Amino acid sequence: MKKVVLAFSGGLDTSFCVPYLKEKGCEVYAVTVDTGGFSSEDIEKIKEKSKELKVKKHYFIDGKKALYSKIVVYVIKANILRGGVYPLSAGPERIIQATEVVKIAKKIGATAIAHGSTGAGNDQVRFDVAIKTLASEMEIMTSIRDLGISREEETKYLEKHGFTVEKKSKSYSINKGLLGTTIGGKETKDSWTVPPDDVYTSVVSIKNAPANGEEITISFLNGLPVKVNGKEMPGIEIMDYLDALGAKHGVGKGVHLGNTILGIKGRIVFEAPAALILIKAHKELEKLVLTKWQSFWKDIVSEAYGNFLHEGLYFDPVVKNIEALIDSSQDVVSGEVKIVLHKGNILVIGVKSPYSLMDKKVATYGEQNLLWTGEEASGFSKIYGLQGVLAHKAKILGEEL
Repeated sequence: MKKVVLAFSGGLDTSFCVPYLKEKGCEVYAVTVDTGGFSSEDIEKIKEKSKELKVKKHYFIDGKKALYSKIVVYVIKANILRGGVYPLSAGPERIIQATEVVKIAKKIGATAIAHGSTGAGNDQVRFDVAIKTLASEMEIMTSIRDLGISREEETKYLEKHGFTVEKKSKSYSINKGLLGTTIGGKETKDSWTVPPDDVYTSVVSIKNAPANGEEITISFLNGLPVKVNGKEMPGIEIMDYLDALGAKHGVGKGVHLGNTILGIKGRIVFEAPAALILIKAHKELEKLVLTKWQSFWKDIVSEAYGNFLHEGLYFDPVVKNIEALIDSSQDVVSGEVKIVLHKGNILVIGVKSPYSLMDKKVATYGEQNLLWTGEEASGFSKIYGLQGVLAHKAKILGEEL
């Protein structure tokens, strides 16, 4: 029998794939990779579903550390916000999931890898590109995409074969991970309406957030968070803590409208308290310690980096080149950022660093300074915009002629 490793979430699509692939003469191994979205109850349900479907073997892998160390750290260091708002809460997970699935496939000598993506979204591209890069010898099997089957048809097929299907109406597709939760469906299918507050899984509505804000201090070392309010914690724990705290204060909700990999417009709502708090704090610290041109060029390459992550091109060699530039820019991004969380707002109210370019011993902004005289400032102003002055004069003379 053909050995097939299936990226298995336990949902309707991947559950359908198991008996369908078996019908096609395949021996199915299931791999579930937790990238931060599963509760202990979810994990047990997925394990029970794999037993019910009688997969040959089910592998459950904790992918949170890999996701944090390989991708989340760069989302923070590079201040990645797609469209200026969205911290890539879903796409990067597929890179880690595909990587782990490939590892298992090679370990057991499989000849094919399967996933449950449809032919409509971004995930099919992310999985396919990662698998082709890491295991070009493997066949990629995509039953849902190939059949163009509907969720109703999947349900009938599973019930016909004696498998249970959870009887609940899902008006929304919800994906939860370390970087946040994305929500799509109903209202997100057009560009005007938004889902009601009760769709969000953790962030409270602004009206239900505490009337008084909460002040916190985040400490960074070489561009990454290491402490909250003076307490040292691993990065994943910091994200969990900030997620819960931000959700309590109505912080982290957003709407992202942008371009899909396949070239059409797409729209989702999301909740990502920790990612948004950390990116805003980190960006403010960078303003204090990086030079104007460091910030300018880093922003340029970071925009490109975010596109590569989101669009499934993580394994292009240029990604490592960009990471090297980002890493080198973080040598001085150490210090503390003081933030207030209040009624959905993230307010940065203070920042300090031993590498501050605003230190009084280095330079002082205001009516007086110690670095130049008034005469020197006058000379600088005279020559600074000289080309613009000359161009303006030349244009006037040309029009008169």
